[in-house]
Amino acid sequence: MNFDNDFEKDFFDSEEEYIEDDNLLCPRTKNIDEESQELSLRPKRLSDYIGQSKVKENMKICIEAAKRRNQPLDHVLLYGPPGLGKTTLSNILANEMNANIKITSGPAIERPGDLAAILTNLSENDILFIDEIHRMNRNVEEILYPALEDYTLDIIIGKGPSSRSIRLDLPKFTLVGATTRVGSLSTPLRDRFGIINRLELYDAEDLDTIVRRSADILGIKISNEASMEIAKRSRGTPRIANRLLKRVSDFGLVLSDGDINLDVARLALNKLEIDDLGLDNTDKKILEAIIYNYRGGPVGIDTLTATIGEESGTIEDVYEPYLLQIGFISRTPRGRMATRRAYEHLGIEYIDK
Repeated sequence: MNFDNDFEKDFFDSEEEYIEDDNLLCPRTKNIDEESQELSLRPKRLSDYIGQSKVKENMKICIEAAKRRNQPLDHVLLYGPPGLGKTTLSNILANEMNANIKITSGPAIERPGDLAAILTNLSENDILFIDEIHRMNRNVEEILYPALEDYTLDIIIGKGPSSRSIRLDLPKFTLVGATTRVGSLSTPLRDRFGIINRLELYDAEDLDTIVRRSADILGIKISNEASMEIAKRSRGTPRIANRLLKRVSDFGLVLSDGDINLDVARLALNKLEIDDLGLDNTDKKILEAIIYNYRGGPVGIDTLTATIGEESGTIEDVYEPYLLQIGFISRTPRGRMATRRAYEHLGIEYIDK
């Protein structure tokens, strides 16, 4: 087994058993229930929710106003890149309003009858959370319109000339919709949300706070330098920060009796092939395809997806927001272009066009 440096060799010079998978060295560890850990890391109140200060301030006002009116919270639309806390925020809204929450997703509601069953089973002041609401069937979506505006449900009974429509009253509820593609929502649906919030990518300081909070909950001892190192490589996304913390803690558990210092963090993140800015292999494939295959761009999204073998939705929702934020690509009417900063980061000579 080859080691990159003396630090790594010293740590791995033990009787522990390891496996090698796709050139990634991983310690054999016991299986743990990561789903329950993930839930335990989610804050329960707005006061515990880190980052997104503008969204928090606005929601505090809306929640307090709804309570003073003794009415349910107005319908809320949350949009932004994945992993920023849309589901977490919906649960917080339910806790702040002292309401029950029912959770589903757009693709899971296939027929109008599915949505009708969900709506008729709601109680007064309940919160209905629909994730990926942009993927909901248009025929199903139309059932929502009177439900959101008038708290009524129109049902057609029978077929042909004998069919008739009946209207059912629904309890007053709050719909919280989450989407990574707000532009894919129809205008009639989008206009029925009274509160619309965009969640932005996090800065390193807020992510550092999240990493240290999660480490405290999980009982992981981590240095300030190591938590900031994880934060810097987390692509501005809390979900990624928590995932990297768990993977780094695996290395820390085996290499330094559970403690995570800067050397352990850097070793683990390098083994996971995540560079100093949080770019992984797919990010680099995107940039290198634009630079080498298309001379820096512009290149259309369909051409780019065919070149690197990724779906367009994955590129646009997962990778592109961060590459845009750090200034490595730009979007033009003709397609994506790699910037000078991308060339410099990859160590490629930039040729000005």
